[in-house]
Order: sequence, then C-alpha cells, then structure tokens
Amino acid sequence: LMSIYLSRPWTKMYDPGAPASLEPYPTGAMHQQLEKTATENGHKVACITSAPLPLLGRVGATVTWGEINAAAARMAAGLAAAGIEKGDVVAIIMPNCVQFIVAFYAILKAGGIISATNPTYPPAKMAEQINDSGAKCVIALSMFYRPFKSVQSQTQVQTVVVTRFKEYLPGAARALFTLAKEKKSAHYLPALESGDMWFQDLLAQHSPADQPSISIDAAEDIAIYQYTGGTTGVPKGAMSTHRALVANTYTMQCWLPSEDPSAEVLLAAIPFFHVYGLVAIVAYAASAAASVIIVPNARDVDDLLGNMVRWQPTIFMGVPALFNALNNHADVKSGKADLTLLRVCFSGSAPLAPDTKRRFEKLATTTIVEGFGMSEAPTASHGNPLGRPGKEQSVGVPFPDTDCRIVSVDDGVTDMPVGEAGELIMRGPNTMKGYLNMPEETDNALRDLGDGGPPWLYTGDIAYMDEDGYFFIVDRKKDMALIGGFNVYPTAVEKVLADHPDVQEVGVTRIPHPEKEGQEALLACVVLQPGQSVSVEDLIEFQSQKVAPHEIARRVAFLDELPKTAVGKTLRRDLAQTAG
Repeated sequence: LMSIYLSRPWTKMYDPGAPASLEPYPTGAMHQQLEKTATENGHKVACITSAPLPLLGRVGATVTWGEINAAAARMAAGLAAAGIEKGDVVAIIMPNCVQFIVAFYAILKAGGIISATNPTYPPAKMAEQINDSGAKCVIALSMFYRPFKSVQSQTQVQTVVVTRFKEYLPGAARALFTLAKEKKSAHYLPALESGDMWFQDLLAQHSPADQPSISIDAAEDIAIYQYTGGTTGVPKGAMSTHRALVANTYTMQCWLPSEDPSAEVLLAAIPFFHVYGLVAIVAYAASAAASVIIVPNARDVDDLLGNMVRWQPTIFMGVPALFNALNNHADVKSGKADLTLLRVCFSGSAPLAPDTKRRFEKLATTTIVEGFGMSEAPTASHGNPLGRPGKEQSVGVPFPDTDCRIVSVDDGVTDMPVGEAGELIMRGPNTMKGYLNMPEETDNALRDLGDGGPPWLYTGDIAYMDEDGYFFIVDRKKDMALIGGFNVYPTAVEKVLADHPDVQEVGVTRIPHPEKEGQEALLACVVLQPGQSVSVEDLIEFQSQKVAPHEIARRVAFLDELPKTAVGKTLRRDLAQTAG
C-alpha cells in the first residue's frame, strides 16, 4: 500500500507547467530574501496603512521595501547594541502593523529567534509563553506595554522596545488618532520606565551600515519558535529553521503564479503572529516585492471591508470566519461594496463550509482556494491547484517535494487504502526540528519509520486521500467522539448544520452523555442568521436527512457568537462552557 502514497499520485493534478519538484530550493537566510527585494525592487510599496477620516474618506500612508529593509537594519544594530546575540530569543507583542514586519526582519538580521505572541493574551498567559521561549527582549506596541510590565518580573526579559501604532499612519490620520483615540485608550503612553526604549529612538540612533554581521547556517539555525495556539492544552513552540521558512515561501511563489508578483496586493487580515499570516503574507510579500494592506483587527469587519474597497487587493488570504462575515455584511449583500477585483482567495486554518464558499465566490466572482498547513510545517503543505476547479471540501494536493501518507489510527504505521480515513502524516522541506523544551512531545510528533528518509510529522488530523491524490480533512484526532461504538467526527456534523438556511455559524463538540454514564454525545452550538428562529426539533430533523442516527447532534445551544481563536478558528473545547 505504501507505494500508493510514495508514488505521489497527486503530482499529475498539478497545474500545467508546475514542476513535480522545486529542488534545488534557494539557499541563504530568511532575511536575505528581504535584502534581495530591497536591492532589486526597493522602490515598490511594501505596506499601506490607512484610516477613515471625516470628509476625506479613507487615507493611507505607504512604506517601500527599501525603507522596510533599512529600518530593519537599523533596528538590528539597535538590538545588537542592547546585547542581543546570535541565538537569543526576541518576543514580538503586536497586532498587524508595519513595525511587526520591521521587527521580524530586524531580529533575524541580528541573528535572533522570533517568538511572536498573541497580543490579546491575558498577561499571565503572555508571561507563560515568553518564559517558555526564554526571550531576553520584547518589542511591543504601546497598548500592550503595561500588561507586559505587570508580568515582566516573572520572565527573563531585560530589554523592552516600545512602538506606537500611529507612527506609520498618514499625517492627518496620525493627528486625529492622537486627539480622538490615543489619549482615551490604552495606546497612550506618556513615558517608559527606566531602561526601556522607544522603537523610533533605536532607529534614529543607528544607521543601516551598523547592521551586525552574523553568519547563519540556514539548515541548522532556528528562525522562529511558532507557538501552536494552545488548542491542544499547553501551547508548544514549534522550532523552524531559516531553510524551512525559505522553502515554504518559495513554494508559495511557485504555487501562486503571477505575471508580475510585485504588482500583487495582499490583504493582511490574518494575524502576523499566526504562522499563516507570517509566511503567507509577510514572507511571501517580502520575497515577491508585493504590497500588503495592513488590517490591525480583522474582527472590525467595517474596517476590513473599507480597506478592501479603497485599496483593491488582488490576493486575499482568509479564514472561513472572515469569508462568512463578509458574506453577511450589509454593504456586500446590497452590492454597495464591490469585491470583484480579487484575483484569488485562499482559505485555511479551519474547514470552509460549502455554502460560505459558494456565496462568497458568487459575490467576488473569483475562486476560494482551500489549503492546509500547520505551525509544525510553516505554513502550507497542501492546496488546490489554481488552474483547475478545486474539489469541494478538499484541502487539495500536497505541494512539491512533500510526502504524505494516511496511516491507521490504531497502530500509526499501517497505510490505509485510498478513500479510507486515518491519521495524516507528512514530511517535506518545511518540517520543523521539534518542539522547544518538549522532548517527549517531539518524539511523539516526529517519528522515524526506518524507511531511510527524514522523520514523519504526525499531524493529529484524521484525513483520507481520493484516487486523484486529493486530501480531505475529516477532523482532529482529539475531537473524535465515540458514540454507540462508532467513531463520529464533529466537523462532518458542522458541515451539515451549516447548510441549514437559518444557520449563520455552528460549532459541534463532544460532551459526556447526560444520561448514559461513560458514553459521549454531541452538542451543537448554533448562531442563527439575524431575525431567524428555528427549533431544536427542526435541526434534528434536518440532520437526519443527511447523516446516520448516531451522528446527529441531539443537543443544541443557541449562542450570539462562537468562541474563537485570534485567527478565527472555533474553540471546540470552549463550546460546552460557553453554552453553559
């Protein structure tokens, strides 16, 4: 059976002209991609930061790739002067902003390792992650300065660099921000504690020529500790090398053919601190000299849409929750907001409901390409080819040079036949080196199966491969419910309920059976379309037409919203608690 997978049947499904292998991959360090772009396309717009203003509409300020590279070089010199040496960890605590991109490349130029933290974490959780990473330095946005300072003593952080969001806003918007928003919000910071530094002061004190000269072994030296959002309990820091990031960035450029990559405009609506935003937007744009529209908070759907209408992105990397939110926005429904300039959209990080996909594609007259990726193989490993219609509900085919197998959930080794579900395991040029400080977890995730190749990454996802080599994710292994002796996958039930015309969003989770001790049941948490009402009995009847009796979620809770991660994934483990 193994030969089915090892023959890589999916390569015959690649777009015409797409090579089955991309070897040899570019060598060198991650930040050298930015330096190359700055040399060849330094005048091209890197970022657009904008804000809506009374009477003026939405105004924006731009920064070029040459300016980003020069600022990163100055910042690298500043970090080196502050004592950051090769292999030191620097934590970034910021939403999407220009400063995040500058900090990202500055840390790499200084020989450091990046650990990006979700800025909305409560201080205690933030301290936990920063402690685990061993970060010596933090670069933060002003509104997260005080929360971090409240826990700094619990970490090893000695150096704190602080930036203000408004620094890269256009002049009029900056003045208005200072007057209207800053003074009344957590953004306002009159002074820093002794020893802490302002971001702009560090840039002013050093010249790009002062950038430290650090030699990087791309295959061995770690570039990022990417924390897996903690949806499995304790967050784990996946350690990825410069080579892994460079390889995935290069793969994305090849998978996303463009007549002129530097003319592409990406909408940055997924967080840069998440691996999807970090590689698919920041790294891809820096290597392609493409432009990035900065969206600091994608949950502000009005701002997200305002950015789309004003700056007309060609590429939208999104998650299902964002596509769903746009589908339901009044200006989109009425046709007032035109989305037809999008060339291509990508959806990842969670399953995309077929109805959400169909509705958005009709509005935007473009395709949403579904894909799959992990923090442990940053970022993408699968995608539907762009040149042919994708298969509905499939995450597509493995990217070049990526091997995938479906193995038995029981023994973790036996290959499953085509069409049968098991655990997805994979290996490729972007596989992580392991989890930071977690040898046991590393051994569990990366296993040498004695076939002479590198270790296989066990994804924890239940999936199957069809006869064409397309992969379909069934569910997370840990979310699988055992009902009446059968394995039941909550995702399959979610997809059915999401097709109900009155349902806007749904999350399904397993709970202990209320009446039968030692058994499990399914709970569906449903957000209805505005103004609609539907009974539990109606939803049970609706499911019964599409799934087996043991797969029906017979317990239903109606919620105003589902608990979600920062990137828009439904937090299954929080559903039962939210439902009360």
